Parts: sequence; structure tokens; C-alpha cells
Amino acid sequence: MSSQLKVSVGQYSDKGRKAVNQDFHGVYRPEEPQLTAKGIAIALADGISSSDVSQIASEAAVAGFLADYFCTSDAWSVKKSAQRVLMATNSWLYSQTRQSQYRYEKDKGYVCTFSAMVIKSTTAHVFHVGDARIYRLRGDELEQLTNDHRFWISHEQSYLSRALGIDCHLEIDYQALQVEAGDIFLFATDGVYEYAECQFMVATITDHASDLDTAARIIAEQAFRQGSTDNLTAQIIRVDELPSQDANEIHQQLTELPCPPILEARAVFDGFQIIRELHASSRSHVYLAAEVGSDTPVIIKTPSIDLQQDPAYLERFLTEEWIARRINDVHVLKPCMQTRKRNFLYTVSEFIDGQTLTQWMIDHPKPDLETVRGIVEQIAKGLRAFHRLEMLHQDLRPANIMIDGTGTVKIIDFGSTRVAGLAEITRPFAPSDLLGTAQYMAPEYLLGEGGSPRSDLFSLGVIAYQMLTGKLPYGAQVAKARTRAAQNKLAYKSVLHDNREIPAWIDDVLKKAVHPQPHKRYDELSEFIFELRQPSQQFLNKARPPLMDRNPVLFWKGLCFLLAMVIAGLLVQ
Repeated sequence: MSSQLKVSVGQYSDKGRKAVNQDFHGVYRPEEPQLTAKGIAIALADGISSSDVSQIASEAAVAGFLADYFCTSDAWSVKKSAQRVLMATNSWLYSQTRQSQYRYEKDKGYVCTFSAMVIKSTTAHVFHVGDARIYRLRGDELEQLTNDHRFWISHEQSYLSRALGIDCHLEIDYQALQVEAGDIFLFATDGVYEYAECQFMVATITDHASDLDTAARIIAEQAFRQGSTDNLTAQIIRVDELPSQDANEIHQQLTELPCPPILEARAVFDGFQIIRELHASSRSHVYLAAEVGSDTPVIIKTPSIDLQQDPAYLERFLTEEWIARRINDVHVLKPCMQTRKRNFLYTVSEFIDGQTLTQWMIDHPKPDLETVRGIVEQIAKGLRAFHRLEMLHQDLRPANIMIDGTGTVKIIDFGSTRVAGLAEITRPFAPSDLLGTAQYMAPEYLLGEGGSPRSDLFSLGVIAYQMLTGKLPYGAQVAKARTRAAQNKLAYKSVLHDNREIPAWIDDVLKKAVHPQPHKRYDELSEFIFELRQPSQQFLNKARPPLMDRNPVLFWKGLCFLLAMVIAGLLVQ
């Protein structure tokens, strides 16, 4: 055995007799320390023939899995990491179908089969849904590892009983297998395995052991010659070397990382030198540190000492790191990729040389309207990065927004973020489980309802209101309004009551953004941002003076004409 896992890979894919190749496949072999911490991932997706967009689903499923799996926390098991990613992907694909013209025709939507394997240490973790297949070749025996999720109505007619994107709930097969050096795994779509015989595939892999790409191509071409009318994709993975047996100990350390103690200034911690503590709360400890060797400043966040025995809290803490790694936007806090083995549970992110929006508002008690617009627009761009990935921030407040020295605004702290598709987080919130901050929280959360992008919009509207006035639109009453009747009585305080030069239409915009009822807010963040810069037609129509005031002569001429027409009508009778 060696100190590292080593594999050889061969792949081939072709559209065959179809006009479009709806298959998608890939392999990702990371460098250390991720090779030890996360392993090697292989994935294959097959789009369904009845859909014109399933190739988009296949590519999104494979590309998303290979990227997002390696963004999950090193402290998560392979099973948990992969299932989290697949649940999120399934939710996104399903929502794409629901928002498209195929919402009532699932077999034409964003649907695909999916089969994947993660080889970590000496174990192969198999994830499967659909009718692609994974085989293991050990010696001369080809063993099918997956079951086909296909329901046959007759010899000629069948349909997929399970696939990615076909339903809001995902049931995916999982199994873990011990791997031996020399094991070969074959991934194949139905266009291949239904036409290429097992004996032929085994012989081909054996004869071309030194060139697995050629072996994959020959197998696919044989299926084509035998009359396959489907796309043709084959992947071959051979395990050449396994890591040393003590890799199990490394695996144990990575999947059950201990929480760190309180860190002191000047202490060296996992390759970082602690400079000072920046913040401590009941939820976390935040430190400014420098990477040893490069002196690059970073932020280290560790779990709260008081909550280290709370599984739900630790789950949210670990999910926060995954969320940060998935989002790539200039207005969202950027995580630092781990370059060395991690011995404790913590997260590392970029250092923002600036101040929180809370402090900024103290320093700028009466900012001009254009400055407020600029900040709100940047926050909205960051929020859209969340919403595009089916995420809700859910704790947007001034303390969770940073402004650096260049004026760039960044959203931080994702501990309350809701990720679509994750069962633990998408469950309905009970009032006692609320994770956000009451003053900025959308009222629907207080009723135990789930949130939506309009909930984040409410929080952004409150922040915009506070920057302009230094107050909250409903004072402290929102946190107390825990029934629908109480929320209907909430009285919005106009920004025009303040002694400031604020256009009247801005007040209408803010009032709509922070309306207690979600359906009465803006549909999109972009609408809110647009109307912060110019009054809507609805406002102009409302604010427009009556015709008698604007043009008295035209008013009386019109009235006289109308009376003349009435008199003429009466005379005719």
C-alpha cells in the first residue's frame, strides 16, 4: 500500500443515433488534503428521451455534484455530504420544472438518472437513482452493484420510477463497499449495457488494461453496432493503489473532529497564528488570525463553547461552511480553502478590512439617499446569489453586513440560512426555533410559516428604512405580533415624518417592501431596487393632481361637451 489513493480512469461518451447527447459524466481527483479528507468522486447522469431539456439536468447534476461535494465540511461523512448535495440538486431541478412550461409534464422537464461513487480511503460509497448501472469487475466476475429504478408496463413499454428532479422528495440508494487494489468499476448508461454483452465488456477491459479510454470507446461502439438507438456513455475506474491502513485513523479524525478550546492571542492553531478575538457570543467565537508562512490575514470562526453538545447547532455550524463555499459572489463573504489537515472543527474565511453596517450607521447617522441606494443595491446583489441557489439568508441585519475600505458591501454569517432540499432545515419553523433577529425578521416566520425570497426582501427593506431614519418601520412591535390579527394591526411609520429631504415616493417603496403580508411586497428584489431610483407609474398616477387643478379650462370644456351630449340625447327621445 502507498500513502495515497491512486486510480486510473477511462471515459467515452457519444450521442449515438440520437441528435443530441443527453448523457453527462465526470471524475474529480483532488490534491491533498482533500484527497484524504474527501476522496475521489465519479458521476454519470443520463437524460430522459422524452425531454428536450434533460441534457441540462444531466450536466447540472454531475457538475454540481463534483463541485458541491468537495465544498461540504470535512467533518461530514461521505454519505451525509453526498446526500446533502443531491437533495439540494434535486430540489433545484424540480423547481426548474415547476417554473417552466413543463410543470404539468414531468417526463418533459429537468429530469435525469444519476449514479455516483466516492472512493475514500479503502471504501467505495455508491449513490444511485435511475437506470444507469455501476458494475464491479473483480477477477473475471462482473457484478452489478445498482438496481434499475424502472417500472415495466409491458415488454415494449416502461418508465423511470425514480430519477433526479422528478419529485420534490428524493429517495436515493446508498451502499458502502470495501475496495481492494485492482478492483475495476464500470459505469454505463442503458444505451450501452442493453446492447454490449457482459463477456464482451470484461474481455475489452482486460485486453486494454493499459488504455482504459480505448476500452470505454470500444464498449460503446460495440453497443452502437448491436443496434443501440440511445446515447452511449461508459466510464471505467481502476483502483491502482490504496492508502496505508492507518488511513482509517485519519478518516476517524476527519469525520469526528473535536471542537477547539477558547483561543488566546499569539497561539498557533492548525497552521494559523491567532492575533486577537474579534467577537464572542452564545453562537460562536470569531478570531483574527494570520496564516503561518504567508502572513495572510484570515477570520477563524469556532463553535460556541456553551453549545458544543448541541447536535442541531453543530449541524448548522457545518452547513454554514458548505453554503459559503457554494456561493461565489463579490458581495458574499468568501471562504478560504483548506490547504492543510484540519484537526479541529472551525471555519476559515477572508478578512474584510472594514466595519459592520451597524457601526457604519453610528458613524453616518444621516447619510444621503444616494449612499443608501448604493449600499442597498450591493446587499441585493448578494441576496440574489443566495436566491439563485434556492437559499434564503434569513438573518439579514446590519451586524451581518460588512463594508470594506473600498465601499464594497458583503453579506456574512450564514448560520440561519435555509437551503432548499435539506430536510433538517426546510422543516417548518416553530416560533421557539427562530434563528434570525426579531427586529429584522419577516413577520411570517413568527407565525410558524416558511420563508421565501420576499422574507429576505422584508429584512432588506427594514435596513434601508433604518439607514434613512435611524429607526425601525414598526418600532419593536413586529417581534410582539405573533398572530395574524396582531400583524394586521401593525402601523407603518412614514419616513416623511422625519425632518429630512426624502422624496414622497421613496416612502411608498419602503412601505411596500416591509408590508407585513408577503404577497403585498415586491415580487422580486430587482423591482424594489428599480423603484428606489425612480417612482413607479402607480405612484405617479396616485400623486397626479385632478384635471380640474391641472387644466381648469379643459375640465369645463369637457364637462360642457358631456352635458351637451346628454341634452341632445334627451331631445332625440
